[in-house]
Amino acid sequence: MPRPNCLVLFGATAPWSASDWTSSDDRVRGGISQSYLTISPSTPSSHSTARFHGTLDIKTLGGAGFASQRTVGEDRIWDVSAYDGILLELGETDGKKYTFTIKDELLGLDEGGREMSSVSWEYDFTDPGTSSEGLYIPWSMLNATYRGRPKDDAEPLKLDQVKRWSIMNRSFFGEQEGDFSLTIKSIKAVKQSGDAEKGIVARGNGKEAWSWKNSNLVGLGVILSATWALCFSFCWWKGINTSHMTLSRWWRVTGRKGFGAV
Repeated sequence: MPRPNCLVLFGATAPWSASDWTSSDDRVRGGISQSYLTISPSTPSSHSTARFHGTLDIKTLGGAGFASQRTVGEDRIWDVSAYDGILLELGETDGKKYTFTIKDELLGLDEGGREMSSVSWEYDFTDPGTSSEGLYIPWSMLNATYRGRPKDDAEPLKLDQVKRWSIMNRSFFGEQEGDFSLTIKSIKAVKQSGDAEKGIVARGNGKEAWSWKNSNLVGLGVILSATWALCFSFCWWKGINTSHMTLSRWWRVTGRKGFGAV
């Protein structure tokens, strides 16, 4: 039986529950940052939402600092291997930079009672996307990190064994601090169908991910090549000498003008 195009993880038809989440702030390292997840219950006209908010302090830890909310339950597993990425439907935001994180491995607690570090898969964003559908994050846009640093040799993310989801606000080396607030309407695993590509845009740090479908350069190339083919065909049909009408020469003449070269 085929999987549906969307798996609702939190929100929408799977109402938010405060008991599914807990804070994970820099207090475990001696900081004083604090985060909360405040749930707005469902109403007859709207689904429940979650507001991730709190205060990020960076002075106590000398410029560092983080505040996050993560899912609870060491034995919970989500299988999202049938999907192409995550869709965050976001509401009001303060414009600060946030990090969405996935883990497929939990290592338990150390002798001091703190959770041992494992590889995290992260995506940073600053806005809710450009479409009504939300912010789409394909798996390929997630970056592996270990203790906040890139982990280039990490094993591929096990999409059939996701064990934790989290949302974080952090200093980014002193770039931001203070109060923060982000409303999350829902988190879904989705398939990237042809229809979805028309409206769902992946964004990282406010920059749109490159795609051949939204590239002006590719569009210009298609137009110029199609124009050359039409001109060449017309001249050939009329018996006009086409030996000088090479595609490379056409690009040198029209392409330079198209790119604004002189």
